[in-house]
Amino acid sequence: MRQSPHSRREQAMELGMIGLGRMGANMAQRLVRGGHRVAGFDSSAESRARAAQNGIEPATSLAELVAALKPPRALWLMVPAGAPVDQTIDALLALLAPGDVIVDGGNSMYKDTLRRAQRLAEREIHYVDCGTSGGVWGLEEGYSLMIGGDEAAVAKLAPVFATLATAPDRGWGRVGPVGSGHFAKMVHNGIEYGMMQAYAEGFSILEHKREFALDLAQIAGIWRHGSVVRSWLLDLIADALAENPQMTGIAPWVADSGEGRWTLAEAIELGVSAPVTAAALLERIRSRDKDSFSDKLLAAMRNQFGGHEIRKE
Repeated sequence: MRQSPHSRREQAMELGMIGLGRMGANMAQRLVRGGHRVAGFDSSAESRARAAQNGIEPATSLAELVAALKPPRALWLMVPAGAPVDQTIDALLALLAPGDVIVDGGNSMYKDTLRRAQRLAEREIHYVDCGTSGGVWGLEEGYSLMIGGDEAAVAKLAPVFATLATAPDRGWGRVGPVGSGHFAKMVHNGIEYGMMQAYAEGFSILEHKREFALDLAQIAGIWRHGSVVRSWLLDLIADALAENPQMTGIAPWVADSGEGRWTLAEAIELGVSAPVTAAALLERIRSRDKDSFSDKLLAAMRNQFGGHEIRKE
C-alpha cells in the first residue's frame, strides 16, 4: 500500500539524525524523500556537506541540531555501538527536555539499551531502540525495523518508521518494551551468520567438484527461482559470482560485528542449543588466523600417531 503525497504531508514530522555515515545518511535521505524535515549532525564536515546535497539540513554541533528542532524533539542515533552511544547521550542530556525522544538505530547490545533507558527515564526522556536491517540497499528498498520502547513514544514516531520501512504497513513494528528491538536484531544477526555460512560451504563444495566444471553463478541463478533455499542473500551471491566467479583478489578474512557473539552468549545463558550459530561464528574467527597454530598441531599429532606426512612451509 503506497501513501499518497497528500497523506505523507499530513503525517510529516521533523527529526534530528546524529551520524551521517553510510546508513545514517541514507536513512535521512529516505525520510526527506518521504516528506519529513530532517536536520543532521556528523563530526565530519564532508559528511555534512554530502547530506546537505540530499535535502538534509546540516548542523555543525549537537547544540545547533537540538536548537533547530521544535519540542518535543525526536533524535535518531546512527553511531557505532558502545562508548560512542554513551558519549552522545552524555552530550545530549544538557540539551534535551522532558518529553523528548532518543532513538538508537544502531547495533547496540540490548543490556546497554536497558541501562541507558533507565538513566534517561529519570530525566523523563524517552528511549526507543530500533534494530535496523537493510544495509546499503535500504535507501531504495526500505528497511526492516524491530522497535522496542514505550508504546506511546513509538506511536508518535509511526510516520517515521512507516517511511523508512519497505512499506507503511509492513517491515516494521514495535516488538516489545525497551531493549526488545535490539534483542530481536541481535538474534536476527545470529541467524544471518548461520545462513551465510551454509551458503558459503555449499558453494565451496560445488567449486571443489572440478571435473564437472560447474558454473556457480548459473546454479545460484537457478536456485533463486522456485528453490526452497531462495533468499535475498542468494540474490547477492548470484550477483557476486557473476562479477567475480573465482573471488579473485578477496582475502579469506571475515569480520564479525559482535552480534553473533552476543547471540551465542545469550543462548548459553538461556540454555538454548545454538550449534549452527556457534559454528558460523567460530569459522569467522578462524578465517583471521593466517598462521594457525591449531592446524599445525593437528598435523603434528597425525604424524606422531600415524606417521602421516607433514607439509613444510
